[in-house]
Amino acid sequence: MTMETLELDRPHGPDTAVLTGDGALRTPYRPRIVGVGTAVSPTGYTQQEVLDAFRITDPKVRSVFTNSAIDRRHLTLPEPDADGIRRPESQGDLLDKHKAMALEMGAEALRACLKRAGAELSDLRHLCCVSTTGFLTPGLSALMIRELGVDRHCSRSDIVGMGCNAGLNALNVVAGWSAAHPGELAVVVCTEACSAAYAMDSSMRTAVVNSLFGDGAGAVALLSGPGGETSGMPGAAEGPAVLKFASCIIPDAIGAMRYDWDRELDRFSFYLDPQVPYVVGAHAEIVVDRLLAGTGLRRSDIAHWLVHSGGKKVIDAVIVNLGLTGHDLRHTVGVLRDYGNVSSGSFLFSYERLLDERVTRPGDYGVLMTMGPGSTIETALVQW
Repeated sequence: MTMETLELDRPHGPDTAVLTGDGALRTPYRPRIVGVGTAVSPTGYTQQEVLDAFRITDPKVRSVFTNSAIDRRHLTLPEPDADGIRRPESQGDLLDKHKAMALEMGAEALRACLKRAGAELSDLRHLCCVSTTGFLTPGLSALMIRELGVDRHCSRSDIVGMGCNAGLNALNVVAGWSAAHPGELAVVVCTEACSAAYAMDSSMRTAVVNSLFGDGAGAVALLSGPGGETSGMPGAAEGPAVLKFASCIIPDAIGAMRYDWDRELDRFSFYLDPQVPYVVGAHAEIVVDRLLAGTGLRRSDIAHWLVHSGGKKVIDAVIVNLGLTGHDLRHTVGVLRDYGNVSSGSFLFSYERLLDERVTRPGDYGVLMTMGPGSTIETALVQW
């Protein structure tokens, strides 16, 4: 390996952590993932139960639900009225739902993540909260710190409105924080109350969205430092080091995925263009090649692929364009089947399943990939 290639197997010499222009973290102590945790809302529905709940009879809309490759999702739907009809909720009620659910699921995922890392709430030094399903000021990070009694000196950040790709945007930012603060624990919490963005109509515009998203939260813990500092965390033994990031925004498709105001419904509504899977698929190779550039690695060297569960067609497009197999994306497919698209935290559900499978070996490389509004594809390279 030449000096120009990214040195993946050992820390760099400078005392100061730097994120270089090619997306590689140059630091003596690479951030390592030391914990992961997930949570969902209490009530699960099959696709048929959702169709029945909203009395959807249109064959075209029903086919979107039944051909989604989703068996079950967790949703918090409004209770039926005296006539058995579930009425649309006001935007104010939906914001209240977002606040309550995002905090509840986020706290549960955070606790599960810390438990897996062998850490306590008192160990937390930076909390980053990610969400797109509602807007709050102060943000979720402040509310969660108060709710859980986290040390008031814990630094925090909120990433709002970036959509399904935002988990890796947050990981990128917090990996930089972790590299600059060796020995201090940071956690990213992606908490998406997708029920707070549910449009109750039977139009084709909302059919894809209504058939796809579910409530869920994922949390991931990062720690950097010399071997002695990270070995105290049990999760460090099973978690990989974060090596590099690469992004690709597709400006021509800026309106293909959007969450904007629907004047007819008098509320926010999420929209997905039917061409999204093909747009994402066409650019997946570009961003992965950029991620691996300068590392000496080829796609065939990647042992583990953890891709956002964006939908059946999105997953199929990624498989075809990257030359992957169904086995490569088994966890992505499984998460979609069991939870639907839980937005920014989806890839963490897949990561948790990979760890539970216990198939990773020291030296293995992995690629994390998320995609969402922008349109944007985010990637990260990790190594066990």
